[in-house]
Amino acid sequence: MSSLLTQPLKRPSGLRILACLGLFVLGAVVGVAGALVQPAWFPGGLLLALAGEAGLCLGGARLTGSRAGAVAPAGGWMITVILLTASRPEGDFVFGTSAASYLFLLGGMAVAVICATLAPVRQPVADDARLGK
Repeated sequence: MSSLLTQPLKRPSGLRILACLGLFVLGAVVGVAGALVQPAWFPGGLLLALAGEAGLCLGGARLTGSRAGAVAPAGGWMITVILLTASRPEGDFVFGTSAASYLFLLGGMAVAVICATLAPVRQPVADDARLGK
């Protein structure tokens, strides 16, 4: 029996890379939508924005069958939200200085970490390991 640590890593397929890139873009879209929705309807908008991110991360993990499917939209979400926090030269910015904005930023990062941690991982082939016996 060979160990999982000694097996060579398989390269990801082109379809998996394309799926992760698409999930990254969807994460960015969900980040923009959440940034606009969360201040509009305070407790409900915040919960809706965080639920949308969680659904996308867990759906991406299920779609790809790996943690990469949860990390890709989380990365797109985080990069977009961080870029939206910067103020423009005109003095405009998307996020206000309210507690809801900070809850959206920190809560979204926590949701991303939780979803990436709970994402399903690929199991070894039945001949390589004894699972649950």
